[in-house]
Amino acid sequence: MSDNEGRKNLRMPEGDEVFAVVTNMLGANRVKVRCMDGTERTARIPGRMQKRIWIREDDVVLVEPWDWQDEKADVVWRYEKQEADQLREEGHITDSV
Repeated sequence: MSDNEGRKNLRMPEGDEVFAVVTNMLGANRVKVRCMDGTERTARIPGRMQKRIWIREDDVVLVEPWDWQDEKADVVWRYEKQEADQLREEGHITDSV
């Protein structure tokens, strides 16, 4: 058996994107996230993800902070549980943040 068995190529952050964990559901397509850079942000779920990808508390997501307001961001990607576990195993995200 190889070390890569069961591993997937995951979408990684590009540019300003950062990993985050959803802490609260705020309603109106907004969530509160705790980013891996140590910042708590309000993130917006874009229309292309609504009704297609369901986001819940404790989900690992990829967010892109706004250029003009650093305390806000857009959700770019949601990782499934197995993908989030893989990211934790590889050390990309930590539970302490």
